[in-house]
Amino acid sequence: MQSTAIRYSATPFSRRREVGKGLQDSFAAGLGMYPLGIAFGLLVIQAGLPWWVAPALSIAGFAGSLELLLVSMIVVATPLATVALTTFLVNFRHVFYAFSFPLGIVKHPVAKAYSVYGLTDEAYAVTAASQGTWTPWRLITMQLAFQSYWVGGGLTGVVVAFLLPGPITGLEFALCALFVTLTLDAARSRDQVPSILLAGVSFGLSVLIVPDQSLFAALVLFLGLLLGRFTLLPRLAGRGSTARKDLGNA
Repeated sequence: MQSTAIRYSATPFSRRREVGKGLQDSFAAGLGMYPLGIAFGLLVIQAGLPWWVAPALSIAGFAGSLELLLVSMIVVATPLATVALTTFLVNFRHVFYAFSFPLGIVKHPVAKAYSVYGLTDEAYAVTAASQGTWTPWRLITMQLAFQSYWVGGGLTGVVVAFLLPGPITGLEFALCALFVTLTLDAARSRDQVPSILLAGVSFGLSVLIVPDQSLFAALVLFLGLLLGRFTLLPRLAGRGSTARKDLGNA
């Protein structure tokens, strides 16, 4: 019986073509990652940290939003337990990315490990928009390009910070601006409006009930509401539809 599994050519020409596709896939998101990386590098220097903190964080913990947050936490000497908990909560969304990310096409153990490490918001968004067309070379190339944009942007920001005559105010708002932009992008789709409303309800209730731990409580509550929206509600809707059919047949 002929196998129906997808086979990927290992010829040099095929590899060059897939590498080229991976680079093309990275350009659009890279246009946003590089300037944000510059802001990150500037923020590191203006916070009084050594220049090497920018590339170190971008390699040891490749997560743009978390890195911006870690800079402020390092400056105020945040306890390690708080840093660990914050890291877990901020990056917990990546667990859900793995359910539909095309990691299974990567067979080499080293390449697979890097693909897991390089599973960022941008990588997930690009693959989700073009499902069923990925090869290992294309996927890894795209992820390497994304990290190059981010690390390169951070180093550029470090250089710019040393050349500027004075500090630039407002860079600490870069993280908030990033999430505002992501929220606005999500709001363009009506399917995501309920999730945005649930986020607002979660934060509002948390501020009223536990104002001292409102952010943590809001994240936990929002996670629970999302699980209810995407798991419980579809099941209830399915049971309701079945019940209506049974009544109609009666």
